[in-house]
Amino acid sequence: MDIASLAGMLLGIAMFLVGVFSSGGVAGLKNMFDFASLIITFGGSIAGTLASNKLPDFISGIKGITLTFKDEVQDPAAVIKNIIDLSNTARKEGLLALEEAANGIEDEFLKKGIMLVVDGTDPELVRGIMETDLVCIEQRHKKTIAVWEKWAELGPAWGMIGTLIGLILMLQDMQDASSIGPKMAVALVTTLYGSLIANWLCNPTASKLKVNNDTEMMMKEITVEGILSIQAGENPRVIEEKLKSFLAPSARNESAEDRVGGEE
Repeated sequence: MDIASLAGMLLGIAMFLVGVFSSGGVAGLKNMFDFASLIITFGGSIAGTLASNKLPDFISGIKGITLTFKDEVQDPAAVIKNIIDLSNTARKEGLLALEEAANGIEDEFLKKGIMLVVDGTDPELVRGIMETDLVCIEQRHKKTIAVWEKWAELGPAWGMIGTLIGLILMLQDMQDASSIGPKMAVALVTTLYGSLIANWLCNPTASKLKVNNDTEMMMKEITVEGILSIQAGENPRVIEEKLKSFLAPSARNESAEDRVGGEE
């Protein structure tokens, strides 16, 4: 599980509750809840998000929140190591030897590329196939991200709609001056809900999905360059240096240390 996502959401709601409780006590917490405001803000923003997307994309997008809590191991250095191992095999035994090596590869994207090379596919065609696959994967990711971005956009808007409804109803009945304050407070609760939707739930979820997408795209770009380098018959050490350019300087040093340690 991704501790950062879980801790961030729990800490956010904890800060909200502590802030309300320290100022208004239990009564203050009770004043933060209004069923009609909840329906208007959450229901309205979800309805708007649904109307902005195809149903399958909406459902897939909502399910995407589970991806923010998954701590999948995505280690570019490990991908580079696998590619270097494959390049050594190809250099010593030839490209056809990669077919047997591909049977033990769990990464379907890497396996697909290796099999294209083994089949003698033209390098430009290999690149075209792999990059098309990349584009399609990123497009699916962007559809999921777009659902959360749209919800983040509509949450505050529907919160304002709820506030306007409350103000209209309040202004139509101002005979009792003592009720104006409580009615105004209830009207503002919808704005609060809209802000929480955007800043506590939707924007952080969209941002984490973007981070996951960027990481996966980098891993696959490394894979594409590695596969084409193997097909071109480049020296494994040259391939390693080329692929390490995708990594941050600190990660490059760690990768080099791991390789030296493995050789020892």
